[in-house]
Amino acid sequence: MPSTPRTEAFPAHTPAASQVFTTVLSHGPLTRSDIGGRAGLSAAAVTKAVRPLIEAGYLVENTRNAQNPQNLENSENNGNSGNSGNSGTADDSEDAYIEARPSLGRPAGLVRVDGGRALFVGVKITGDEIIAVLTDLCCRIRSARHLPLTARDPGAVLTPTAELVRELLAEAEGVGAPVLGLGVAVSGDVDRAAGVVRYSPFLEWRDVRLAELMEMTTGLPVTVDNDVRALTVAEQWFGAGVGLSDFALVTVGAGIGCGLVVHGQVVSGAHGVAGEIGHVVIDPAGPPCHCGNRGCVEAIAADSAIVAAVREATGVAVADAAEALDLAHRGDQGARDVYTRAGDAIGRAIGTVANLLGPERVIISGEGLAAYDLFAEQIRDAFAAAAFGTAAHCDLKTRPLPFDEWARGAAATAIQSFIRSTTRP
Repeated sequence: MPSTPRTEAFPAHTPAASQVFTTVLSHGPLTRSDIGGRAGLSAAAVTKAVRPLIEAGYLVENTRNAQNPQNLENSENNGNSGNSGNSGTADDSEDAYIEARPSLGRPAGLVRVDGGRALFVGVKITGDEIIAVLTDLCCRIRSARHLPLTARDPGAVLTPTAELVRELLAEAEGVGAPVLGLGVAVSGDVDRAAGVVRYSPFLEWRDVRLAELMEMTTGLPVTVDNDVRALTVAEQWFGAGVGLSDFALVTVGAGIGCGLVVHGQVVSGAHGVAGEIGHVVIDPAGPPCHCGNRGCVEAIAADSAIVAAVREATGVAVADAAEALDLAHRGDQGARDVYTRAGDAIGRAIGTVANLLGPERVIISGEGLAAYDLFAEQIRDAFAAAAFGTAAHCDLKTRPLPFDEWARGAAATAIQSFIRSTTRP
């Protein structure tokens, strides 16, 4: 059995210190001058913020090899998978960080996050599988576990989830760094502040106090969040949203989700359901949605909706999304028409997001991207038709991500909670 998880407070006692750390986490290694420029802080404020973080081992400042011209500002070794193409997997090359800019006087040191200083666990719970990952402080995946779900009631999910976490805690003992948080990502209406799953349609859960239950069984501080918002946090700090003040993440697959970042903040809304574009009504006379309305984007473009529509259009009893996709790829016109309609619905929904929020970029991800070749043109055409004026200049970026990355998103929320735990008003 693993030892009792260690409790440790993050040594950033002011919002400025937290901001400095997250700036280095997402953009580093950086000189102190660059940190101040990105964070909008004076040199004195940066020094005050950096000192305790270096003393506690969370930041490291390197000054050796100052004449090496290599620019490591966006190095994959700092976990910036969106900028480097790296999936977030850890490597052993942290010691490669060196001064990136030659200078005439005293060389400016590069400040970086010591990813090995702490570990975190992330868990993604789907309707039929649990995925758990162990990450370092830079959210690089060190280990992953997958386990099929045999039942969906909370007790039947909690037990195997806790067991996966215990396995990763045992593995973490060999790494020699403390595990300081657990993030759990679930689809649906999730109240992160309360740690409660209000409603998850795929799990058929209502008002499950998941954070409290997981804390009791694992002994770790637990953050529970909507799965798309969790993935959005990972993209904001480590992926295709790094450096963007305003962007959206749209996921297609079992459901249609949307995470929103506005003025640098992931938006939950007053009731925790901001970004639910899956339930924007596209066709009031369309197919019924599980939410009670008709013609929602999700009722047209989610995997289950596509499977049902392909069966109806072709008369072929396709069993799942993979079979529906295969039928369309083999040229069945009825099946292809279903994907065309799905792409149109997704594109119109993205256009609505662009009109309302004006994001710099919309990242399109999710397991539904396996069909992207069938509806990419429709998505872009419908987006262009729906977007008003300069909203059409929004960059659409596709980013296929496996479910391990969704669990990594859950770990990112745990890292976020840990960093901010001592700086809340």
